[in-house]
Amino acid sequence: MATLNPGVGIGALLRSRPELFGLPLELAAGAGGLDRRITSPHVQKVGLALAGFDAYLSPGRLLIFGESEIRYIEGLPPSNRVDALQRTLARDIPAVLVTGGLAAPPELSIESERARVPLLVTPVVTPLAIAKVTAILEDWLAERTIVHAVLMDILGLGVLIVGDSGIGKSECALDLVVRGHRLVADDTVEVRRRAESILIGTCPELTRHHMEVRGLGVINIRELFGVASTRSSKRVELVVQLERWEAGRDYERLGLDQAHYEILGLRVPLLRMPVAPGRNVAILVEVAARNQLLRARGHHAAQRLAARLERRLRNPEGAGPEADVEAGDRDEEGER
Repeated sequence: MATLNPGVGIGALLRSRPELFGLPLELAAGAGGLDRRITSPHVQKVGLALAGFDAYLSPGRLLIFGESEIRYIEGLPPSNRVDALQRTLARDIPAVLVTGGLAAPPELSIESERARVPLLVTPVVTPLAIAKVTAILEDWLAERTIVHAVLMDILGLGVLIVGDSGIGKSECALDLVVRGHRLVADDTVEVRRRAESILIGTCPELTRHHMEVRGLGVINIRELFGVASTRSSKRVELVVQLERWEAGRDYERLGLDQAHYEILGLRVPLLRMPVAPGRNVAILVEVAARNQLLRARGHHAAQRLAARLERRLRNPEGAGPEADVEAGDRDEEGER
């Protein structure tokens, strides 16, 4: 797995159509600096920097000019105004954002052009603009990695299918699509970490809706099976690792031990699935997803069976079919 560079260029930010998220942006000056990169989702207000206290300005963070900053600049003598802006823009500032539909002072436009710092304007008021641009940047700058795998939406559960090349991941995914489940990504899955415990998997734009199947070549799942057969992203909640069957190797028989697969520092439940002739891997993966959904609701079949066996061993004379049924009913009541 290769971790990707989290920085985002100003040009890329403008091309991402932020207006779709309620934050229309327009480039007013500084087009020569569109390759500057934002490296932190946290914005900063210029505040005291205009009064000479600019040492606290952090590099890689978007600089906000709200109404108070614009009015302060306008109230300075022309010479002091230019000096304050030059000192501020001399820092490693990726871009300046003027909020609230305010007109940027001419000196700000001139100095932004001279310093090659993009000057962006938006009609959105300052508090809402900060919230929206922060949300956009948090998504752009989320730690992410590329995984060689297949990501499926099975009954609402995001299942990442991993394994050696040629083991049958795509064929398994195709069988699952035929069974009514949805493809997110084939072969290349881009996984990003959101918040503290959420992993979101997506497909690169170039290969979206496509799948490579040996013997068939590249096929378009959406065109073959309809729009309901694919989706653009899904949370990764279970990893199924396909492994070649090895005679004499011990495989998990009860499911009491829970293994984990680590992605970007987060541990995801892992199920190792041996692949052998005669095994319908797609059905097994679907059942694994169903079982994981039951476990998430507190229904753990292996643990319940182990508990019944332990009760039977402790009290062999008092146990019987009726006792097992009653104990099972109590277990289900406790789980609910």
